[in-house]
Amino acid sequence: MNRSSVTLLCALLVSAWLVLDAGPGRQLAGALADTRAPDHVVIRSDKAMGTRVSVSIWTDDEAAAATAAAAVFGEFHRIDHLMTTWLEESQVSRINASAGKGPVKVSDEVLTVLDKALEVSRKSGGAFDITVGVFRGLWKFDQDRDGTIPEMAQVRARLPLVGYRHVVIDRSRKTVFLRKAGMRITLGGIAKGYALDRAVSILHGRGFVDFILQAGGDLYVSGRRGDRAWRVGIRDPRGSHDATFAIAAIEDRTFSTSGDYERHVVKDGVRYHHILDPVTGTPVRRSRSVTVLAKDAITADAWSTALFVMGVERGLPMVEKIPGLDAVFVDTNNKVHVSSGLSGKIWIHRQPTPGI
Repeated sequence: MNRSSVTLLCALLVSAWLVLDAGPGRQLAGALADTRAPDHVVIRSDKAMGTRVSVSIWTDDEAAAATAAAAVFGEFHRIDHLMTTWLEESQVSRINASAGKGPVKVSDEVLTVLDKALEVSRKSGGAFDITVGVFRGLWKFDQDRDGTIPEMAQVRARLPLVGYRHVVIDRSRKTVFLRKAGMRITLGGIAKGYALDRAVSILHGRGFVDFILQAGGDLYVSGRRGDRAWRVGIRDPRGSHDATFAIAAIEDRTFSTSGDYERHVVKDGVRYHHILDPVTGTPVRRSRSVTVLAKDAITADAWSTALFVMGVERGLPMVEKIPGLDAVFVDTNNKVHVSSGLSGKIWIHRQPTPGI
């Protein structure tokens, strides 16, 4: 890794939160030293699934860590090839191309991710809905980004094609069918979480205990910093890239943050961003950010989007009903709300910055 590696990782970590502890002599987003052996951090990064993927492993075996990191990146690329909509040959693209025509046979992995997506859709009352993929090309905040604001008539014309209940899975035949011609699904709100879980399994399987994995707004922290848990700061939605408003101590947990500050444009005093409300087809106006803590990344990834769409009034009661799920909301009025499971475990050290 070149000499800018540590700086690069710092920039990546502040996209949703900050890791505030790290190895000795290395400033990973304002870190303190690990007090136990091994004392060497191996850092690697790559681009996959439309974002930067970073691996930091605390070990004295640099060669083994580098090989493991390469395996992690290979896994992200493999999953991306299955689940992206940017490749015509991907399984998700083939599902979309056959909408209204017939079922498409897919792999067990795609079925697993779709099952999880539909489960979260049902539990969230449709707040999480993979069929918002139909709006691709209207709202341009991804690889085709240009900040264009579409005509509302164009948005409304596609609304009849939104609805997770029209995604039909046949487990026995391993097929997926979109009932309506013109429907499109996207796994952008859940596939990175699945890939992160697979990457965690790879590192654990190779004997690594203390590491940090990040893919965009998804983070997994494994192990501890010496005799205590890692401390993670949650990014201020309207602050600078290195500003936090809350700090929590975590161990063997995953974080996922959905926010209106990453892929967005402000026009005429209005902020437009990439997280769409399935009911209106327009950017959600109920939240500034939602950070979810869970044991696995696929759960955190999907629920951070769902809760962002739901907003704190509907979302916080939902969090309280789901074992193992916690969340921190910053609502549109810039007020912070914390689920009861984080009571006494999170420090709100200042209020988030105001702004549009």
